[in-house]
Amino acid sequence: MFSQKDAAENIQEYLNKGAVVIDVRTIAEWNEAHIEGSKHIVLNTIPENLDVIKGFQKPIIAVCKSGGRSQSATDFLSQNGLDVINGGPWQQVAQFLD
Repeated sequence: MFSQKDAAENIQEYLNKGAVVIDVRTIAEWNEAHIEGSKHIVLNTIPENLDVIKGFQKPIIAVCKSGGRSQSATDFLSQNGLDVINGGPWQQVAQFLD
């Protein structure tokens, strides 16, 4: 599952490399609040959006509400050759962008 310590060490590094933040929460969750500039791709649509995600040609930070869904997205994207980390809760990544 999500490890806050591990993520914190990697999030800034990935942001410095120009990573794209992908928020895999539902549309309702996204509409409540999200990271400005992040991409919204609901978890169950990640496979059908793989070409779009690969098209970013940048490292990826996956986020959700608590880290579970973003871990699923991270696992799938990593298995498909992408440079990706689990950022965990979206607020965890947002604090590096303030």
